[in-house]
Amino acid sequence: MKEKKVWYKSASNWVFIGVCFLLVPILFVNLYIMIQSKINGDKVPNVFGYKPFIVLSGSMETEIHKGDLVITKMVDPKKLKKNDVIAFRDAENTVTTHRIIDIVEEDGEKYFITKGDNNSIQDKNLVEFKDVEGQYITRFPSIGSMMNALSEPTTIIIVFLGITLIFVVAFSITTKKERDLEREEFLAFKKAKQEEKDKKK
Repeated sequence: MKEKKVWYKSASNWVFIGVCFLLVPILFVNLYIMIQSKINGDKVPNVFGYKPFIVLSGSMETEIHKGDLVITKMVDPKKLKKNDVIAFRDAENTVTTHRIIDIVEEDGEKYFITKGDNNSIQDKNLVEFKDVEGQYITRFPSIGSMMNALSEPTTIIIVFLGITLIFVVAFSITTKKERDLEREEFLAFKKAKQEEKDKKK
């Protein structure tokens, strides 16, 4: 009797599971960010005080690369110090992640002077405390590029349909193989019984 091939012994099944584990969480995070953005307008969505940002330039290389997903933590700007890396809104209302190179005071108000590690000069504008989105905690290499590609609703739908289709096809193929194997085993068993019966005659 042939040994049945269980699902975890198939390399293709593990590849499919790996892709799902990678794509599905990213899709859900994207959906969450999109929904929160619609509800809260210009505010950056946060999860338990943490905010994700996609890096769009190489100004912080080699520590942070273009296409990375960086995670920042909401903090009291008064506790930030020189050399901390922060995410903040610039004059164009774009979120930038740069390093604090100095803290200055003008008219009784404190401001951050920031600069990208890969830039030759400091940022043109001072950063107000109210513009700080959070302090840089960690990064996930290249995940930002993937999230950016999956940010369009049509892309999300296509990926979901693709995963579902792959699952259905893989399940159908596996089920068919199992049915064929069971049929072969049944026919072999039936043949053996018949041969046994013929010997007794």
